[in-house]
Amino acid sequence: MSTSSPSANVRGKAAIVGVGTTRQGEHPGRSAEEIGIEALQLALDNAGIDKSKIDGLITCRTAEGYGIDTAYGPLLGIDPAFSATLDYGTCNFSLHLAVMAIASGMASTIALIYGCNQRTNRVRFTGSVDRNRSFVEPYGYLHIGGPFAMAFRRHQHLYGTTEEQLGHVAVVQREYARMNPLSVFRDPLSIEDYLASPYLIAPLRRHDITMISDGGAALIVTAADRAKDFRARPIYVLGVAEHAAPRASELEDNLMRPWLKNVAERLYGSSGIDRKDVNALYIQDPFSVYIPMTLEAYGFCAPGESGPFLQQGQTRLGGKLPVNTNGGQLSEAYMWGWLHLCEAVRQLRGECGQRQVKDAKIAQYCSTMAIMRGAATILGVEP
Repeated sequence: MSTSSPSANVRGKAAIVGVGTTRQGEHPGRSAEEIGIEALQLALDNAGIDKSKIDGLITCRTAEGYGIDTAYGPLLGIDPAFSATLDYGTCNFSLHLAVMAIASGMASTIALIYGCNQRTNRVRFTGSVDRNRSFVEPYGYLHIGGPFAMAFRRHQHLYGTTEEQLGHVAVVQREYARMNPLSVFRDPLSIEDYLASPYLIAPLRRHDITMISDGGAALIVTAADRAKDFRARPIYVLGVAEHAAPRASELEDNLMRPWLKNVAERLYGSSGIDRKDVNALYIQDPFSVYIPMTLEAYGFCAPGESGPFLQQGQTRLGGKLPVNTNGGQLSEAYMWGWLHLCEAVRQLRGECGQRQVKDAKIAQYCSTMAIMRGAATILGVEP
């Protein structure tokens, strides 16, 4: 029996034909589903269809447990042939499920929806970082920020990465956010401002950690052979890969998430795309630490080289590899990474104005669920 990991060859089977994003920040008095439905309507308008054309529905449960498909169906007045809810969508996992449903013939046009009101509801993202091993609580792991502060300490120990180098993640993403009307944080941020700010979870500062926000995002995904029937320019799914890593906390050097390399290997192998072909990269970033770790895990930098790469401005517009041109979760909005995929689609369509990456034809989105579950997608303008 082979022990090699499976590769999913999905190139040319599905396309994103609609994206919709609500105002981000605070939505007092509105339910998570209400916000999600607003985003869906924007995505339907973008695609040039009405809800009657939807035969699949994928939703993402919020931190409070809202947003399940059986709630959205009645509210929308639809009864799709295929529906599901993921506990942790980050849009990458949701998109992958949609592609699988389309490839299997279970649906042809699927709506992906996420809406949340976690900021106005004052949701506290605290509690044991591993509910099955609560013995970590006495050691201070009451928030996922603890492990990732330790992850950066580990990176510093191994490679000499500096806090100033890490600070360029937040500074560059704020530069992008200032060109993005959707962003929550748009005030200027210099590296001097960053270094002068206090620690929240040393060595992480306030600018290294996302601010929880309300908002909604939605996408319309369809079979590639139907993509040109829609109003908006289709953006094709060229490759997908995942790694569940349920034993990640038990692995050697687990905070460095070594299993992400498995995702990269399968992603590039199945898509026929090489990392050097990627024009814009999107990395889910509840913490700035995700950026250097992911750059190295996917081979955009050799181990230990992400710090200088960031400090040299290579992730800026016009740099070698623009990263999170929307401002990321650190400056645009939290949204469990859904906005990254919406931005990638808009970049490939050439719709991003001042922050547009010149001649963008290939984009990649990488996301994770803390110290387990990795997923990545490659998108392109041609199937």
